[in-house]
Amino acid sequence: MLRRTAAETGGQLFEFELHLAPGGRVPAGHLHPEQEERFTVLDGRVRFHLRRQSVIAAVGETVTVLPGVAHSFVNAGPAPARLLVEARPALHMEELLETAAQLGSTPGPVELALFLREFDREVRAPILPRLVAAAVRPVAWIGRRGGLDAPYRRLRDGTRSP
Repeated sequence: MLRRTAAETGGQLFEFELHLAPGGRVPAGHLHPEQEERFTVLDGRVRFHLRRQSVIAAVGETVTVLPGVAHSFVNAGPAPARLLVEARPALHMEELLETAAQLGSTPGPVELALFLREFDREVRAPILPRLVAAAVRPVAWIGRRGGLDAPYRRLRDGTRSP
């Protein structure tokens, strides 16, 4: 559920609620090169991995992830968890989440390369970053040549699918 969008905050903040089923997790460790993320646990318990540290946060606790810090998280409790997530600045985080939902949980290598290329300011893979970055450009080029970049053209053109 969206709380505050980039449009509402002049690009300063994107805020939403995230619901995680028991065992639910972010699909992969990642980092945000330009954004700070804050996670406030509203219900449940969540384990955060920040670089090589593990932190468990309970209701009312906030975990702040600074720009460039690799992180992941998982619902660490037996019940659903609910988090308030804030990203500062907002950049195109709302579009990133919309696109990720459209791609589903297992995008192919071309779709993943297009995604990482389009949202380079918002998210990066921390593992083997130079190798991944080197592979993204040519694979994304192949995807564009094959017409697989339609969702991203809509983002750039300012049009959205209904």
